[in-house]
Amino acid sequence: MERFFATCPRGLELILADELRALQAEKVHAVGGGVQFSGDFTLCYRVNLESRLASRLLWQVAAGHYQSEQDIYRIAYAPRWSDWFDASHTIRVDVSATQSPLTSLNFVTLKIKDAVCDKIRRISGRRHDVDTGAPDVPIQGHLTEREFTLYLDTTGEPLFKRGRRLAAREAPLRENLAAGILRLAGWTPGVPLLDPMCGSGTILLEAAHMALAIAPGLGRHFAFEKFKHFDARRWRELTRQSAARQQQKTPLAIYGSDLSGEALRAAHANLRAAGLDKVVSLQQANVLEIAAPASEGVIVTNPPYGVRLGEQQELAEFYPKLGNVLKKQFSGWRVYLLSADMRLPKLIRLAASRRTPLFNGALECRLFEYKMVEGGMRKKLEQPAPDL
Repeated sequence: MERFFATCPRGLELILADELRALQAEKVHAVGGGVQFSGDFTLCYRVNLESRLASRLLWQVAAGHYQSEQDIYRIAYAPRWSDWFDASHTIRVDVSATQSPLTSLNFVTLKIKDAVCDKIRRISGRRHDVDTGAPDVPIQGHLTEREFTLYLDTTGEPLFKRGRRLAAREAPLRENLAAGILRLAGWTPGVPLLDPMCGSGTILLEAAHMALAIAPGLGRHFAFEKFKHFDARRWRELTRQSAARQQQKTPLAIYGSDLSGEALRAAHANLRAAGLDKVVSLQQANVLEIAAPASEGVIVTNPPYGVRLGEQQELAEFYPKLGNVLKKQFSGWRVYLLSADMRLPKLIRLAASRRTPLFNGALECRLFEYKMVEGGMRKKLEQPAPDL
């Protein structure tokens, strides 16, 4: 039984834990920034292939107590690195820390690299090359106050880089966060979905892939393929089974719009590259002028937020208008707005039934939930939930 750690955007840990259990992970435990779990190595392949929420999958290869950098070297020297890769593979070492007493993570990184290279050289007589850009084998270390854990990164390029988004606008939403928001919204395939400020279409793309059961990891490569014990036959079988589960690409009740023609062109390009341009309906439209495409459904969107003073003033006028449109045009719908603008709940003049803290990269956001009932949101029936 191997031990793994799947990283994810903060705020998605619990639903990632549920996703991993559905993939047959054992001893699942959510912590800040990810989920610990156990399973055989086939599970490593399956999570990289199927997970919509994880950012990376790390395989734990060593752990121990430490007090000094020499302890770090000792722990990192112990594993039989040559069982997994040899000196022909390039490596890169990254280190993170939480309340570590050691003062230099750069020195810790150097000690780990030296330990790995020294162990391989003792066995093979050759020393590794380091590739900080695109290494064959990424190695990650994590320090807490007393514990040091060492991982091999089985993923390589992060899982949220699906390889399908050709065009992106400023500050795009990460794909696994978009998938997580859809899960948090309780959206399921078949329920009408609208993103009325869709930008380059990330939410729409994730929804379409979920509806059609298209695994996010199909068609890309992973770091585990460079490991000596990589089971190519088992991997081919898993990808074949996954491809066989895909649904036929037919038009779905997934709708997107944006006021910007540039945004719509980017969304069209991304959907076309993914072969989904006939599946999702797009139109250029002002969110303040649209009507509901169905009698009930779910809105999931990432509205603009202001950085400069002029933008803030424009949004102070925009948010109340958006609230009015939602009340008048989307009775019976559930609305989920992701925003880093904490003024939104006050300005939109609707009572949020839930506020979930999330992070888009380093940017702290909230996912605001609004249940649009007949005649608008009645505050006497539904009070806003406090910030978590």
